[in-house]
Amino acid sequence: MGARPLSAVPAGVLLAFALVLVLQLGWHAAAPPPGVRATALAPPPPLAVLQLASLGDPLALARLGMLSLQADDDQPGISLNLRQLDYGRLAGWLERLLALDPRSEYPLLAASTVYSAVDDPADQRQMLDLVYRAFGADPNRRWQALAQAALIARHRLHDLPLARSYARAIRLQATGPGVPAWARELEVFMAEDMNELDSARALIGALIASGQVTDPHELRFLATRLEQIAARQALARQPRAGH
Repeated sequence: MGARPLSAVPAGVLLAFALVLVLQLGWHAAAPPPGVRATALAPPPPLAVLQLASLGDPLALARLGMLSLQADDDQPGISLNLRQLDYGRLAGWLERLLALDPRSEYPLLAASTVYSAVDDPADQRQMLDLVYRAFGADPNRRWQALAQAALIARHRLHDLPLARSYARAIRLQATGPGVPAWARELEVFMAEDMNELDSARALIGALIASGQVTDPHELRFLATRLEQIAARQALARQPRAGH
């Protein structure tokens, strides 16, 4: 069978192919030899361009995009560390790829586990903020990434108010049956870390009263936690020796 002439290919397919080629060139520009400056991450194109380039399969393009994005710091002959990445462009790419496949957890988990490992607080906060903004669109599916963001805010940034705000969002918005009790209880632990014991007790009471926690083991855990907080408060009220 003879090959079809190029003129027989629909113009839309040719355009989409050209866009895919442009994207590939953007992601994988000519590999520099060892010792030469690395290729910068290309700016993300508009979502409409990516949707057209997907040829009707945005999920596949989103997966390929994530693989290409994570390969950007391992260019031939060059090994980049996270601080060399342009986090503004990185955040833009993650948002675009998430928009292509909204049900995927991959972009947000990459933001909260891989790219937040950078030792620059501003870049860390940019990744955590991306996760928080995306969380509200699908809390019952995206709670895991925000829980990770809360722990990073607590233990790496040492920003307890930020960590607690993320934990509060999980408690209030991620109410589906697939969300584990420990995720909804994160705010309690953050309140305790902030030494806001009255608030921690109130949160536990609210969780129990709301009916969100039904597992007997979890209910016993919360009851034990209430007793421990009450004991800490009683100890704090005791007069110190010699006073």
